[in-house]
Amino acid sequence: MNTEKNKDFYDVSALIEERFGAKGTPGRAEAEERAYAFCAGQMIEDARKKAHLTQAELARRIGSDRAYISRVESGKIEPKISTFYRIMNAIGCRIELSMTP
Repeated sequence: MNTEKNKDFYDVSALIEERFGAKGTPGRAEAEERAYAFCAGQMIEDARKKAHLTQAELARRIGSDRAYISRVESGKIEPKISTFYRIMNAIGCRIELSMTP
């Protein structure tokens, strides 16, 4: 049995903790919020591209400007949930939420 560790594998949890701090720390919470904003932006960008819309067209549909859509898609800002719904509706997507205890 080979007990030598494979150098191609990494402990991702340890890397995240080293870079952003332990769970529950302010630095980790801030990093997680940035990650959520980035993820939401990527979802919007992917859906917009699948719908063959430009940022300008999407912005027009929700009564905003292209720069706002760009900031959302890049994760620089995170839209309010009501704006997220409006954006996804303008793209033609249906949102379903499920809550379980």
